Amino acid sequence: MKILIIEDDNDTASYVATGLAQQGHVVDRAPDGRDGLFLAGETYDVLIVDRMLPGLDGLAIVKTIRGAGVKTPILFLTAVDRIGDRVEVLEAGGDDYLVKPFAFAELAARANALGRRPALAEAGTALCVGDLQMDLLRRVVRRGDQVIELQSREFRLLEYLMRHPGQLVTRTMLLEHVWDLHFDPHTTVVETHISRLRSKLDQEDDRSLIQTVRAGYRLRETPSLG
Repeated sequence: MKILIIEDDNDTASYVATGLAQQGHVVDRAPDGRDGLFLAGETYDVLIVDRMLPGLDGLAIVKTIRGAGVKTPILFLTAVDRIGDRVEVLEAGGDDYLVKPFAFAELAARANALGRRPALAEAGTALCVGDLQMDLLRRVVRRGDQVIELQSREFRLLEYLMRHPGQLVTRTMLLEHVWDLHFDPHTTVVETHISRLRSKLDQEDDRSLIQTVRAGYRLRETPSLG
């Protein structure tokens, strides 16, 4: 994989870059936020971004590149182990996070997992549930003739629901498969994203495509009136 590390601490950056290079990855480094933002627009398989950076912090970098349509998976490095900080990182467009100090083996495993995500498209290049269509290659979602603009996390959430049409999808399943969280952060992050998806997908003349059921959510297979 080709990986970009945006980290101002030279010892940490060198440690991570050396380890990843020894695993066969091609690694580039940026020592501050502004250089990192410039390089992040290039083609990389994974970005490893420090939360606190001189010039431009990690959250600002991620928000900027996500706003520009860059979909590269992002692993955040943060020195703060608070639920609020974790949620902020994920809401900004990060895909995973790791709290300092960390073991290199865990960082490498997380980076490799993020780098494998595009392989999901191998199962097919398009998903279709009722009048809802998703082009996995072009990352375009349509309901009927209308194009639905989604953020990166919203796209992944809808993709997971569309891969399980008519099935019960629990909050735990979504946290694990969309946020890569194997614990409950006790926040409303799932509910907030479901609400946003509904506001973008639903039409005035029918029921919500995403139904709330007792244990989680269900994407209706056949949208209907009423």
